[in-house]
Amino acid sequence: MKELPVPSHFDPASLGRVWRVPYQERAQEARAWAQEHAITPASQDKFRIALLAVDVQNTFCLPEFELYVAGRSGTGAIDDNRRLVAFLYRNLGAITGISITMDTHLAMQIFHPIFLVDDQGNNPPPMTLVSLEDVEAGTWRFNPAVAPGLGIDAVNGQRLLEHYVRQLEQRSKYDLTIWPYHAMLGGIGHALVSAFEEAVFFHSIARHSQPDFEVKGQNPLTEHYSAVGPEILTGPDGAPLGEKSDKFLQKVLDFDAVIIARQAKSHCVAWTISDLLDQIREQDESLAKKVYLLEDCSSAVVVPGVVDYTDQADAAYDRFAAAGMRIVKSTDPLGDWPGIML
Repeated sequence: MKELPVPSHFDPASLGRVWRVPYQERAQEARAWAQEHAITPASQDKFRIALLAVDVQNTFCLPEFELYVAGRSGTGAIDDNRRLVAFLYRNLGAITGISITMDTHLAMQIFHPIFLVDDQGNNPPPMTLVSLEDVEAGTWRFNPAVAPGLGIDAVNGQRLLEHYVRQLEQRSKYDLTIWPYHAMLGGIGHALVSAFEEAVFFHSIARHSQPDFEVKGQNPLTEHYSAVGPEILTGPDGAPLGEKSDKFLQKVLDFDAVIIARQAKSHCVAWTISDLLDQIREQDESLAKKVYLLEDCSSAVVVPGVVDYTDQADAAYDRFAAAGMRIVKSTDPLGDWPGIML
């Protein structure tokens, strides 16, 4: 199958802006595009390919928003999205289905400033790293003012915090990071990047393929980087905080290839892939060969002078490749990827 041209409505310069998708106009164009290029319904695909796009949201992808993933280049998320959208259009006739995760938050969550206070009642500034040592020393403690809104009492809130950071350390996960308020449910930062939303809609109409959305991150008492499940699964008394999902493992089982991309490579993407790999190993290690990682469509969290997770992200991808997953680039023809049969 040959690559398709990129439709004329796609403006690469639009990746840095928010705008309204003209759905009816795009729907008419998508139907005409499918007819012009002999694009068949996705249900007829013999080799089925799923695209998993992780958190392609304004909050991570636009420079003026809260958690713009700039990478070391400073233009990481915008460049990543430009390549991802072009890849989707060029391979519209080969991509069977699209799954989209959406980071989704409320104000009072364990990784937002309001959840913690110091001995003066001040909240930690964004990008503060909270270690087990910090909590045990009393540098940061649970904010009792948020307890009623979370349905817990102050004593149990502090116990949960201590348990949580201890579990992170024992499991060799990142320290608890206090993020800026981001991906707020109902806010414009929560929305998909306009150009990507448009491409997904165009694909849906042209291929008669309904996109699949996975909302994650609303649990106030645990981080939820991975789309497979939260960082910590149980509280201090063993009560569940959340559970793992086998939804994406099922994608690997149901599709011939699963392509994964987006933000941030060091956090939500890396932990999603890591959890998925654990599930694959429990099922059948050879399934890892069905997973393709778009290396040039994901960037790491970098805040100059504060944190740089690039090396950790690259090391994670090296582990994934060693496990059998394929590291690929969006600019390489899909038909040339190993294992892809078009």
